[in-house]
Amino acid sequence: MTDSASIPGPYPGRSRACWSVWPRCPALAIRAAYGPPHRVRRTGVVHGRLARHRPCHRHFSLGGTGSAAGVLLGGALTDGPGWQWVFFVNVPVGLVALAALPALLPRRLPQPARLDLPGVVLVTAGTASLIYGLVRAGDAGWASTTAVLPLVGALVLYAAFAAVERVSRAALMDLRMFTRRLVLVGAFLMLVATALLIGFFLLGSVYLQQQRGYSPLATGLVFLPVAVATGIGARLGSQLVGRIGTLTTAVAGLVVTAAGTLPLVWLPADGSVYARLMPGLVIASFGIGVDFVTAITTALALVAPEEAGLASGVVNTFHEVGGSIAAVLSTVAVSGIEHGAADGFTSAFTLSAITAAASALIALVLVPHSKPQTTGGPHAH
Repeated sequence: MTDSASIPGPYPGRSRACWSVWPRCPALAIRAAYGPPHRVRRTGVVHGRLARHRPCHRHFSLGGTGSAAGVLLGGALTDGPGWQWVFFVNVPVGLVALAALPALLPRRLPQPARLDLPGVVLVTAGTASLIYGLVRAGDAGWASTTAVLPLVGALVLYAAFAAVERVSRAALMDLRMFTRRLVLVGAFLMLVATALLIGFFLLGSVYLQQQRGYSPLATGLVFLPVAVATGIGARLGSQLVGRIGTLTTAVAGLVVTAAGTLPLVWLPADGSVYARLMPGLVIASFGIGVDFVTAITTALALVAPEEAGLASGVVNTFHEVGGSIAAVLSTVAVSGIEHGAADGFTSAFTLSAITAAASALIALVLVPHSKPQTTGGPHAH
């Protein structure tokens, strides 16, 4: 493995080809500004009903397409000018998006609102501190000062946020949102699905590059079917939710994820990657795609239109936190990553399979047995 395939920091040898596609910024403050029209366009959920064509899947199908492009582009950049360019490429993309926003967004918000600046600062800082603490725990261990202090700081900042929201005249969010079962179910499913998917990208990329000597570009090609499978799972999940209900769909997605992860527990140090690693990752990612759609659909199914942006923000924030929980897998696999042995990867994939199976059992108790009604309402995404 060349030096260009390694990244300094908490994850030795981590591939930029995979991780450059996963942003690390809290979504709560942004999502909370969305009004009812955005809710319809983004999810297809209209007043507790699921739009006829269930366009929610398009959001995650596009995400799968973006992942596919990201792993290839990230691998090409790492093999070419260097891994630092995965950061530079975000600059022109951001400028293009910034220039396009005036034409895509309404000139006025559906409901003018004041900005709760203290709330925005506190919840953003708290989430950033939480993510940083989780990442440091994966590098230095859960008992290290660099992990404990940020995690404790996150609790303090979240407590301050809750206190501010109770007295604010223009509160960023109604804290009672966290008492709603469906929102919590969506947040739970999103947390688990994201943690497992990014964990697969992390473990798989390190295994391929350090254990098998793959280049970053070749690693990106191996993960291409994984990204496609996630999009296909999202499309199927959007159909299953309306036909068999949220409970059955959520549990089925997690069971498929556990089944796909199980063969990876016995991942060998040699042999065909396309016969041993790829099939398991594709099956597991397909199940994760199903749960992505189930998470957001469940969370938004029964909330009032004016609260849709907030509920979406809560779930998407757990998306970001879930990505950082993948640090736990790096802690489990650290011995294998450092010494090039397969034992560390075996332990990490075992934990992944147990997590998926345990989450399926939790979902049996937590997820309500409901079936969103279909409607002939707007289908735009």
